[in-house]
Order: sequence, then C-alpha cells, then structure tokens
Amino acid sequence: MTAAAELPVPEPEEDGEGSWALVKAAQAGDMAAFGRLYQRYQDVVFRYIVYRMGDRGTAEDLTHETFVRALRRIGTVTYQGRDIGAWFVTIARNLVLDQVKSSRYRLESTTDNIVELAPPTTSGPESQVLESAQRDALLRCIDMLNPDQKECITLRFLHCLSVAETAEKMDRNEGAVKALQHRAVKRLAQLMPDGFKPDGPT
Repeated sequence: MTAAAELPVPEPEEDGEGSWALVKAAQAGDMAAFGRLYQRYQDVVFRYIVYRMGDRGTAEDLTHETFVRALRRIGTVTYQGRDIGAWFVTIARNLVLDQVKSSRYRLESTTDNIVELAPPTTSGPESQVLESAQRDALLRCIDMLNPDQKECITLRFLHCLSVAETAEKMDRNEGAVKALQHRAVKRLAQLMPDGFKPDGPT
C-alpha cells in the first residue's frame, strides 16, 4: 500500500463541477463554502487514512490536519480535470507518509528498549551496516508477533505510550500489559536471527 490510487476516492454526493464551484467560493474567502467541502470530503479522507494507518485515533488527527493544510493552501489549487477530492487525498497521503516515517524512526531509536541486540565488535561503516541490519530484522520480527503482542509493542515503543496508557488502549489492567510486554520481548528474542542475538557468534 504505497499509493493513494490503491484506495479509489469514492464519488462525492454532488458532481465535481459543483465541488469546484465551492473551491472558487472558498478561494474568494467564503468559509461556509470550505465548510461544505469539509462536510463532503471528510469521510473520504478519514476512510483513506484509516485504511492506510489502521488506527482510528490517528486517522482522526490526520484528517483534521489534512483540512487545516487544505485551508491554508486553498488559494493555490487549480482545476486539473478531476474531482477536488483527489487533492484532499493527496494531502492526506503525504501526512500518512510523514507519520509512518516518524513512527519508524521512533521505533528504531528505541530498539534497545525492546530487545538487547549484540553490540558491534568493530567501528566504522561495517558497524553501521550491522546496526541497520539489526533494526530491519527487529522490525520484521515485530510483524511476526501475535496481534496482542504486536499491539502492545507498537503502543509501548512506537507510539511511546506508558504502561497505564497502553492498558487503557488495550482495555487491560497494567499487570496484564506488563506480562504481555514481557512475553512479546521474549518472543522477539527467539525470532531474531542468531547472528543478531546477544548470545550470537563472537
């Protein structure tokens, strides 16, 4: 899922020409016209982001940001022979990509908090390649966890939530989350390739 085209933009309730009339009105300063555009396309954008992110809370935040950015840029958009909904989805897609990159960075930067990896025995380019390979291997292993374990690890280390916050999100008590996290980390240690484990080859 790397392109907005993978999730077709649903047809709006009214024809595209009517939507562009609202765009022109919004460009002239008619905020009510922009409000109608929001009402018409908010659900399209939200469903697209949920499809890409899989999290309704994040989708709500990014949908809001999509229309904030759209309002700022409404004066720059010009008719290109397609429905204005495609423009809104393009903004949403860019926000999703930024969010994914940011989330991946946060996960990679907290790798050592999830599972201890063998420290490189050399310095320089070789060690950098090894560290990158370790992170990639870890990300692949996270995808192999069962749904509960994956959600726990994602919330704790990707979204940087506390145990209490994770418990609330998962509708569990804190003790259950700690136990689930422990099992998930233990499972990750088992899944990691031998060469990347703390007791790997020396």
